[in-house]
Amino acid sequence: MPTGQTTRADANRRRILDVALTELLRDPDASMDQIARAAGVVRRTVYGHFPSREALVGTLVDDAVEAVAAAHAAGCEGIEDPAEALARSVLAVWEVADRYRILVALAQRSVTVQGIRGRLAPVRETAAELLRRGLDQGVFTSPLPAPALAYVHEQTLIALMEAVNEGLLAPEEAGRSAAATVLTTAGVPASDATALAARLNR
Repeated sequence: MPTGQTTRADANRRRILDVALTELLRDPDASMDQIARAAGVVRRTVYGHFPSREALVGTLVDDAVEAVAAAHAAGCEGIEDPAEALARSVLAVWEVADRYRILVALAQRSVTVQGIRGRLAPVRETAAELLRRGLDQGVFTSPLPAPALAYVHEQTLIALMEAVNEGLLAPEEAGRSAAATVLTTAGVPASDATALAARLNR
C-alpha cells in the first residue's frame, strides 16, 4: 500500500478510536453504526479496521493500559519517598484513567476481567517494586506481600472508577480520594494519607 494511503488509513483508524471513546462515554451501548456516523465514515470502513465491536473496545482498552503505564511511570519517576511516589503515581494514573473509566464496565463484558488483568500485569509489577521498597523501609506496613498488595490496589482503583460511573463518588474528588485510599491500604495513617493526597492534588 502506498505511503499516502497508509497514512490516511492510520489517520482514519485513530479518528475512529477517538470518536468511539467519545460516543461510548456518551452512550455505553453505542453501536458500530453510531460510531461510523459520528466519525463521518461508512460502516464498512469501521469494520475494515475493527472486525467487531469487541475488537474495537479491546483496542481502546489497550490504549488505556498504555496510557496508564506511562502515567504511572511518570508519576513516580525520581521520587525517593515511597509514600509520595505512590500518591503521585495514583494521581497521575487517575488523571488518565478517568477519561477511560467507562471502558472498565465495557471491557468486563467484551475483553473479560482476565484480559484486563493480563494487560495490567506490567503496571502491577512496577507498582509491586515500589511497594516492596516502601515495606522494606518501614514507610508502608501490610500483612500482604508486595505483589498481593499491588493487586489489591489495582482492584481498588477499578472499584473506584465503577463508583464514579455509578454516581457514588464525585469525579472531581475521585483522584484525591483514590490516592488517600491506596496510601491507607498500604498502612499509611489515614490523616497523613489524606493530607499528602490533598497537598499533591492542588
